Amino acid sequence: MKLKTVLLLFLIVLFNQVIGQNNSSSIERAKALLSKMTLEEKVGQMTQLTIEMVSKGVGNDIIKPHAIDTAKLRNVIVNLGVGSILNVSGYTYTVSHWKEVITSIEKYSKKSRLKIPVLYGIDAIHGANYTVGSTLYPQQIGLAATFNPELSYKMAQYVANDVRGSGIPWNFSPVLDVGRNPMWPRFWETFGEDPYLVSQMGVTMVNGYQNTNNGKVRPFAACLKHYVGYSNPQSGHDRAPAYIPERQLREIYLLPFAKAIDAGAKTIMINSSEINGEPVHASKFLLQTILRNELNFKGITVTDWEDIKNLTTRHKVAETYKEAVALSINAGIDLAMVPLDLEFTQYLIENVKEGKVKLDRIDEATLRILNLKFELGLFEEVKTKTPRFIEPEQIESKKLSYELASQSITLLKNQFNSLPLASNERILVTGPNADYINALNGGWTHTWQGRDTSYNPMVLTVANALQNVFGKSQVTYLKGNSYNQILSSNELLNAAQNVGTVVLCLGEDTYTEKPGDINDLELEQAQQNLIKIYKEAGKKVIVVFLEGRPRTFAKTEPFCDAILYAYLPGNEGALAIADILIGKVNPSGKLPFTFPRFAGTHTTYDCKYTETLNNDFKPIGFNSLFPFGYGLSYTQFDYTDLVIDNKNPLTTDTITVSLKISNKGEMDGYETALLYISDEYASITPSIKRLRAFKKVYLKAGESKNVSIKLAISDLAFVGLDNKFMVEPGKFVINIGNLNDAIIVK
Repeated sequence: MKLKTVLLLFLIVLFNQVIGQNNSSSIERAKALLSKMTLEEKVGQMTQLTIEMVSKGVGNDIIKPHAIDTAKLRNVIVNLGVGSILNVSGYTYTVSHWKEVITSIEKYSKKSRLKIPVLYGIDAIHGANYTVGSTLYPQQIGLAATFNPELSYKMAQYVANDVRGSGIPWNFSPVLDVGRNPMWPRFWETFGEDPYLVSQMGVTMVNGYQNTNNGKVRPFAACLKHYVGYSNPQSGHDRAPAYIPERQLREIYLLPFAKAIDAGAKTIMINSSEINGEPVHASKFLLQTILRNELNFKGITVTDWEDIKNLTTRHKVAETYKEAVALSINAGIDLAMVPLDLEFTQYLIENVKEGKVKLDRIDEATLRILNLKFELGLFEEVKTKTPRFIEPEQIESKKLSYELASQSITLLKNQFNSLPLASNERILVTGPNADYINALNGGWTHTWQGRDTSYNPMVLTVANALQNVFGKSQVTYLKGNSYNQILSSNELLNAAQNVGTVVLCLGEDTYTEKPGDINDLELEQAQQNLIKIYKEAGKKVIVVFLEGRPRTFAKTEPFCDAILYAYLPGNEGALAIADILIGKVNPSGKLPFTFPRFAGTHTTYDCKYTETLNNDFKPIGFNSLFPFGYGLSYTQFDYTDLVIDNKNPLTTDTITVSLKISNKGEMDGYETALLYISDEYASITPSIKRLRAFKKVYLKAGESKNVSIKLAISDLAFVGLDNKFMVEPGKFVINIGNLNDAIIVK
């Protein structure tokens, strides 16, 4: 072995040993440092400001890209001891500019009395999306559609490496809100409607982010969002009130957070809204009784944007900002995303001196923050030594982005085998998302709303990708259709005179949070008219949806020959769409949510029996347009030979469910086996079915595989009348594909 290689291995081992020692002693080091701190320094550590607060310029005249104002930085870091900074506020940095920003912040943290480093956080939710040149992956709703946690784990590792390479150790991701209301504008940031799927994907993302101590990068912290119940507001609007019974809160919304905390998640961001009339930022029940005492969370809680002040301005539970500060800190907030004023620090100090907040509560929060900084190696690390962007390999990350997009895109309809298209087919591609890069990525892409296209000059749109795959001579692009308005029928039909197939790229413009609020889930009539016009003209109509939530279109769905649901598939999404349309890739995505037939009567797949009755109270089945877990393939998968190793288990047992899956078609492909459980009778009305396990397998044409899935009987628990999880003995039906059998739990 060469001397250079030996030396490199020695350094990696030494590095890991040092970090391990630092982690093991982090709490002792944090306690020792805390004992030296003044009240003002402790409160400073509990304060988080946006980068604009230390940038040149004022208000709308802030210089972009941000140039650090050293006088402001000295005041914030040295004089006030602010412990955390976040954000880029509407701009994406090059790696060199990130290096400049982080270096400046580090420089002034070393000038403070105790030289405590600053913790920088960012929303890198589908790649290092605030670093120029980074690979962008599908958004979470698309990741969920892959039903492939292993790929999501790999993506999270790549993202952690990239973000850490920019000098940032803390990522505000993943979102573990359970997406039960498709009206909600942050629906696409979730892993869908099922708490088990959200838990599985969330845990693998946390592990991928935080298990990066491989000798290449320093430790990294995930942040679970948004604890808890944020995703099901009664109106469907962002930051609107939710009304969630405690039983449902525990069984549906808390479960993913509990699993991710068990996996070691280091930080949690708090829900900006309110549940049952109580803002979460002011809830001791949610922040202490459940989060600390029941879930045993040891890390730091951080507010969302300006949410302590919102207790006064929006929720009206505190008369003054100072009162709101005391209310939230006493409830259990550790770190305040202020982020645009310095009054929080002043008011918290006053509250402590007046006895309205105990010093012990300040010490508790500060200790957690210091401990995290020690765990992340911030006291030892010179983060800015990274000279360049450190993706494992740009080619490898793009391959992963393409693979995730390919496995997420879901074939919802394929009438008369309309897809795949023949290689010599003449195609017209049109619709508002046909030649629109932003529709591939959605919000949190270079800017908050994701509407700046200047950072993606090499990214293919769907129209570009179709021309590349099928040939420019065979693909015509028609411009001019918007979300709410289309060209005249004559213009539309003239463009399609010489083609047999029309690919309509429909859906939504990019958005997130409050700007994405809508009042009607129905797809705009103009877009639905496109479908009808081309179908009535005798064309084969292929609809590709690029959107963050299911927009209903039941009346025009019959006019579609094929439907691809692409979610927000990332920079490689357009090529994945084109490759699926031509048959190079066999679609394998499965819906992670229920696609509603009607906007006003939406129910999730795990509904109750009484939700499936007609006017005569007779069973009519679950009336969705496309059910949760649905997704077609270009091949045929058969399920046979279901075997359960123990049909009479105890509540403490684990059983193994085995079956054979066979590819009876002519194309290789992935198939996801979804294991559902139906509780026949229970003391709390049972759901028709619940997803309890899944496994994704790859089968070549003609191949069969034996698949085994382990299922802990404890996973069949539900929250009972006493608001505690329980497993009741009795009959449970197991369903996989077209197979079913039953167990009798003792």
